Amino acid sequence: MNIQLDSYKQHKIMERYTTKFKVRLGLFITGGLLIFIVAVFIIGRQKNLFVPVYRLTTTFYNVSGLQVGNNIRFSGINVGTVDNIKIINDSTVQVDMLIQKDVQKFIKSDCEAAIGSAGLIGDRILVITQGSSDAAPAKDGQQITSKEPVEPDAIMASLQVTADNAAVVSFQLAGIMTKVNSGSGTLGRFIQDSTIAENINQTIVNLKKSSKGLDENMNAAKENFLFRGYYKRKLKEAEKIKIDSAEKRSESIKAIDKKKK
Repeated sequence: MNIQLDSYKQHKIMERYTTKFKVRLGLFITGGLLIFIVAVFIIGRQKNLFVPVYRLTTTFYNVSGLQVGNNIRFSGINVGTVDNIKIINDSTVQVDMLIQKDVQKFIKSDCEAAIGSAGLIGDRILVITQGSSDAAPAKDGQQITSKEPVEPDAIMASLQVTADNAAVVSFQLAGIMTKVNSGSGTLGRFIQDSTIAENINQTIVNLKKSSKGLDENMNAAKENFLFRGYYKRKLKEAEKIKIDSAEKRSESIKAIDKKKK
């Protein structure tokens, strides 16, 4: 009798645990399916699997790390993805693009494709520049022109050259300032030697005196009977010019008054 009771209890316990296991298993499968569906939807949305698209192509000499699946931007908005990258020859790499159909009217045939970066250290992206307003929209399968990317290594090399040149200039300036402070060279003697400054001041004083003497000589020349007629003619010419300009202004005013009447 006891044996039967024990087996009955064990059977009930197994049924209870089996039910819980089935519920948990069902919840796990349902959650997994939901996660899978959401992941497929997100990935498909990013890869333009659920929207109408059309294809454009371009070529580069160097794609600079661009990969299949990278975003394509137009006016700062993601409008497509890189569909395929293949080497045509030793100097040409073809990039196929999938672009959303609803932006086709904005992407013109004279647009350019360039390789950029999503942030300072982000993934590579393909950027399509804006074309002219009077150009025709790019057609499906059309090839657009491209602009070669600037390699980070080339930028770093240029910065290194600039830094080296700045170091050389700084070293030379330091040498010049040392000589100036020690009084060496023309500039150093000019700044450090007080005698040169005194000579310059004396030269300025002499120039002022010479200018004053020249004014006196000119006044004396005006009083001289040989130059008196010359200066009188100059004064008469100046007065005549003033009179003519006054008459012209008067005539202009009269003409304006007549028009108003």
